[in-house]
Amino acid sequence: MVQVKKEMKGTVRAVCISRERGTEKTPVGEAVFIENYGIEGDAHAGNWHRQVSLLSYDKVAAFNERGAMVSDGDFGENLVVEGIDFSALPVGTMFYTGDVALEMSQIGKECHSHCTIYRRMGECIMPREGVFAKVIKGGTVRPGDEIRAVFPERERPYTAAVITMSDKGARGEREDMSGPKAVKILEENGFVVEEQMVLPDEPELLKKELIRLADSRQISLIVTSGGTGFSLRDRTPEATMSVAERNAPGIAEAIRYESMKATKRAMLGRGVSVIRKRTLIVNLPGSPKAVKESLEAVIGILPHGLGVLRGTETECGRCEVSVQPAGKETLK
Repeated sequence: MVQVKKEMKGTVRAVCISRERGTEKTPVGEAVFIENYGIEGDAHAGNWHRQVSLLSYDKVAAFNERGAMVSDGDFGENLVVEGIDFSALPVGTMFYTGDVALEMSQIGKECHSHCTIYRRMGECIMPREGVFAKVIKGGTVRPGDEIRAVFPERERPYTAAVITMSDKGARGEREDMSGPKAVKILEENGFVVEEQMVLPDEPELLKKELIRLADSRQISLIVTSGGTGFSLRDRTPEATMSVAERNAPGIAEAIRYESMKATKRAMLGRGVSVIRKRTLIVNLPGSPKAVKESLEAVIGILPHGLGVLRGTETECGRCEVSVQPAGKETLK
């Protein structure tokens, strides 16, 4: 039987902080990590998912062999760790060092303005090699401390993100009700909703967020509401298809089929359902009522599909799937 490696060990080579965002970080002798906040005195601390940044010492060393001449903290990283390749780990990995526990929340980040390292070398390794984490348990970390990376449990809850497409909602001229409705239904069915946002009906903005959520945050399910009709501004399906790697049309077909039982106008809906890497993206109509009807039509079967994507379930042709009245699925 093949033994699956469940954890990796490394050593903290440097702990760095900065007082202002957008500046290089400075090595310190120790740092205090605060639960659900970040590092005391660091500009990136706060109530969000990128509280702590980590970078592999081994990757920095290889970069320096090419003449980069960077020092600890120059990439804006909080922890420089030897012996762990962070970019090879999945989101949800836990890091333990001393009393501190961190949960990996994102891989890499978009480089909005090229730093001095990029201008000198023509590239910067932080956007592709660095990762971010949330502080789950606080404590003190010092250079020389051992750090363990523990892979996430296979049966962990699925994550979700909800994006509402609405020009008026994005401008604050109308309160978004469809997004909260989707969040409520997802949470009631065991999903952990990591992000919720309202965007104007601009395809490029949606494409950017879909790529970030699927690639960097590795969200299990992304649900969009709105922008699926015949209006010239309704471009959600086109933006979604542009980032797709595979099609999953049955979900969108099931939504339209069930919705047509309530109104024949449902046939005018153009929503699609697709896969990008291990993320499922599903377009929903824009009204709270339609969101409820659409999600209830498919929510019972989605966990099985997400399990196949994650690798925890198989596409068993001998299994009979039945959806119960409460929207729960059973396999026989």
